[in-house]
Amino acid sequence: MNIIYMHTHDSGRYFDPYGHNIGTPDITRIAENGLLFRNAYCCGPTCSPSRAALLTGMTPHSCGMAGLAHRGFSLDDGNHHLARFLGERGYETFLCGMQHEAADPDMIGYHKLFVPESGSKAEKDEKCAAVAAEYIESPHEKPFFMSFGMENTHRIFPENDGGVNPDYIALPHTLADCPANREDMARYTVAARTVDKCVGTVLGALDGSGRINDTLVIFTTDHGLALPFHKCNCCDTGIGVALILYGAGIKLKGRVSDALVSQIDIFPTVCDLTGLEKPERLEGISLLPLIEGEREEVRDEIFAEVNYHVAYEPQRCVRTLTHKLIHRYDGHNSYVPANIDASPAKTALINSGLLERVRDREELFDLTIDPIERVNLINDPRYASVYSELSAKLENWMKKTNDPLSAGRMPKPAGARINRLECIEPTEWIYEE
Repeated sequence: MNIIYMHTHDSGRYFDPYGHNIGTPDITRIAENGLLFRNAYCCGPTCSPSRAALLTGMTPHSCGMAGLAHRGFSLDDGNHHLARFLGERGYETFLCGMQHEAADPDMIGYHKLFVPESGSKAEKDEKCAAVAAEYIESPHEKPFFMSFGMENTHRIFPENDGGVNPDYIALPHTLADCPANREDMARYTVAARTVDKCVGTVLGALDGSGRINDTLVIFTTDHGLALPFHKCNCCDTGIGVALILYGAGIKLKGRVSDALVSQIDIFPTVCDLTGLEKPERLEGISLLPLIEGEREEVRDEIFAEVNYHVAYEPQRCVRTLTHKLIHRYDGHNSYVPANIDASPAKTALINSGLLERVRDREELFDLTIDPIERVNLINDPRYASVYSELSAKLENWMKKTNDPLSAGRMPKPAGARINRLECIEPTEWIYEE
């Protein structure tokens, strides 16, 4: 079985098959012929931790990726990466486009690399798509694992050339409906359409080569949109991700699963689909019973975490289908502005006093009544038993995974670059000692 891992930046679930009128017909085609997960979540709503967890099958704090690879954080062991795992078991591994799990991609075991050095993000993504298509269509003596990474939906978004009318854009519920935010979301839409074009190029090669019947396609993203209250937050807007499985091994085609799943479950699923023995270190749960239609659920809860993005902002959360508990640590109850990507929404919120707001150390949400997570029920006696149950789940998970945060501040590696909390933008190079 060949494996194609297609991934985007900062997209959450903002594609057509999740009900958003973005203009992504080829991603919809994957969904219509595959299995779409409505309740998929990342393990850490920042770039490197999310991707590292997916590709090692371990939580960010377990695999060592507590922050961003380009700022000095690193996997504890590059041999734990899926590319190296498969490469040592007979696969040819190919990185086409961006990755964010290692400052040096040689650390994580790809046999072949293609990473464009010049051009706009759209030009680079389209070039990578063409190279990926050529690779798919070429002869192969071994099964292959190809990571096809697109960065066009990462800020700074491309200019809106007039193809998207901002007057008719629907905004996330977290944003004020105003011209600046509509134009910003229109520019995201332009970026997402380029992603879809690239996906279409890869799908065309799969169709033309006749390899779709022996190729598993995994389509996902790292975390939520690059907006306030999304990326780098344990709200569903931060940890909710698109996840679609298509092709070889997927028996349920054109179906939707409401099962609670985590990206950490992908590694053990790949092992089951390929018949490879699962490493004991894996912390996820195989999705094979869902894929084969044998079960409707495989887990009762998912967990996610934030440690470092560009600044320190430790959080942990546990989510079931009906409730969520978020816990903030080390007195980080105020918003950390450097961890919010620059955007019109960020500027307006700061000008309106966002940084003077204080968040509760713990937040408990009833997701049936309050799916947008606005009413904190932490002090509501009617939810005392729910709080107790979720607190125990979170504590047990932290102990089971040897979470360093249980003992105090999460340490950062020597030489890692971390912004001080007073920085407004990540580009303010004022580091903690």
